[in-house]
Amino acid sequence: MSIPARARHSGFGDVVGNAAMERLATGYGFIEGPVWHPYEKWLVFSDIPQSRMYRLGASGEIELFRAPSHKANGNTLDRQGRLVTCEHATSRVTRAEPNGTTTVLATHHEGKQLNSPNDIVVATGGSIYFTDPTYGRAEFYGVPRPQELPFQGVYRIDGNGARLTLLADDFVQPNGLCFSLDESRLFVNDTERGHIRVFGVEANGDLNGGAVWAVTEGDGLGAPDGMKIDSRGNLYCTGPGGIHVFDASGDLLGVIATPEDCANFTFGDEDLRSLYIAASTSLYRLRVRVPGLRLF
Repeated sequence: MSIPARARHSGFGDVVGNAAMERLATGYGFIEGPVWHPYEKWLVFSDIPQSRMYRLGASGEIELFRAPSHKANGNTLDRQGRLVTCEHATSRVTRAEPNGTTTVLATHHEGKQLNSPNDIVVATGGSIYFTDPTYGRAEFYGVPRPQELPFQGVYRIDGNGARLTLLADDFVQPNGLCFSLDESRLFVNDTERGHIRVFGVEANGDLNGGAVWAVTEGDGLGAPDGMKIDSRGNLYCTGPGGIHVFDASGDLLGVIATPEDCANFTFGDEDLRSLYIAASTSLYRLRVRVPGLRLF
């Protein structure tokens, strides 16, 4: 499947290349949260409306991984390789333990239920950062119910899971997030405002700043949602028409056009040069030139 990419900078081809996009599977409700295990060599992703999670193994077969998933959305791995998941239906952040049990890491802030944890990353020291928009309190993406909190925030869970800290509450709908290469900055996008903000990360894990770093503009379906950084510091973010690729300065290199509305993606395979793309009803793969980063 050859999908045209819109280059705006001569460096776009050096980062993304010109390989054809491959559709690996289709027929899902709306998929999200792909995460690649760099040592066990599997990919897990969520089908939110179907309340299921699937796993793509080394054989290329896709199997049911978890059902029900509580309408899980974002997933990541912590520094011990444990799967950490945002659940829309329960407003929880959970962690899968090696013995098969589930540890609940976050459910409430100051006595009020979280909105619907959405996307999630883990810092080198083990602290977990996640966004909490309201999408999981609506039909299709979650379970309709009144919102308890008066804002949509960004949070940190301490590495030991003992404390939840609100870091920012001035978003309309915070969504995707990722660290800079040295973890001195945290990028967080706002789906409704169509932009990406950047925060400084303090020694204690708190955030400062929050200026707009880049804007996703263009034609076609899509808005800021999933976001990742590659091994050169280029930032990938979904947006109108596909996946927008920015260099480390925030200049747009180009857009990877996707055949369906793209919600999220991750780097995978042995060399971390395969971009696994969760695009509405289908899972796609695109080989790129610059590899991503291992999660641990």
